[in-house]
Amino acid sequence: MRVIETAIPDVLIIEPHVFGDNRGFFYESYNEKAFWEKIGISARFVQDNHSRSTKNVLRGLHYQIQQPQGKLVRVVQGAVFDVAVDLRKQSKTFGQWVGAFLSAENNQQLWVPKGFAHGFMVLTEYVEFLYKTTDYYAPQHERCVLWNDPDLAIAWPLENEPVLSAKDRAGKLLRDAEVFA
Repeated sequence: MRVIETAIPDVLIIEPHVFGDNRGFFYESYNEKAFWEKIGISARFVQDNHSRSTKNVLRGLHYQIQQPQGKLVRVVQGAVFDVAVDLRKQSKTFGQWVGAFLSAENNQQLWVPKGFAHGFMVLTEYVEFLYKTTDYYAPQHERCVLWNDPDLAIAWPLENEPVLSAKDRAGKLLRDAEVFA
């Protein structure tokens, strides 16, 4: 596997080695030993999630203020623009974001550590999006930063107005949001 660093050192793009031939392909999407030894990610994953969304759906920017989740995300059908925003107040990259184009074709994964908000926008007719989390979903602790916060100035690849849930439309500006100490 190859690790690609981002502008925020704790957020990593992971590119597995894909073995392919005329029958199809195989790759190992997660191996605890390899992640610990080669990448330094010693996270224990407790939950796997799978979502399906249609084109222009934008989900995020989500995080849990208690029971924070690290996320290992990937796409198995379609493509997204995936974003992580640093919400760790003491971090030198607080309030900064990184984005990555993840697709079924490039097989890349994004490691989003605890202390980050996460979101994605669907670029294809639909997407099948998988992610592992380091803690359980706790709706009572879920928070949302507004996807189009002008202080974040995320460069979403918008062609049309995104399709948002009521929760995502009601997200808070970063300056008003609860963040991590």
